Amino acid sequence: MIATVTVSSILSSKGSQIWSVKPDITVFEAISTMAEKNVGALLVMDAGKLLGVISERDYTRKVALKGRSSRDTTVREILSAHVISATPKQTIEDCMRLMTENRVRHLPIVEGDTVVGIVSIGDLVNWTISAQHAAIEQLENYITGL
Repeated sequence: MIATVTVSSILSSKGSQIWSVKPDITVFEAISTMAEKNVGALLVMDAGKLLGVISERDYTRKVALKGRSSRDTTVREILSAHVISATPKQTIEDCMRLMTENRVRHLPIVEGDTVVGIVSIGDLVNWTISAQHAAIEQLENYITGL
């Protein structure tokens, strides 16, 4: 069942809220937004165009460990510009494989040139666990005749 369900199912249940920042704000402002929204990554967008992703990992590796100041560094300077993305029609399994192979934790969902949502590895794992629990319950009911 999991192999055929598309990522649009997750977006339908979790919503398609997208948190984004502009590339010229400071990393400090971006990290503050992540904390406020309780997310680990933000899309970097300008004029509706996806330019990249900034994550807590980017901050840690490209600012903190290099002794840079988050108040003096712009998002543009450290964003991950090579964006791995998926379409709403891709399966959850495809998305998990993409994220694992590319070592990313957040996957923008794009339709044409438009970002329609974002999923995290946590979203995919939670959906998979819920689907497995539902399948187990159905099998138990079948076996017990309920």
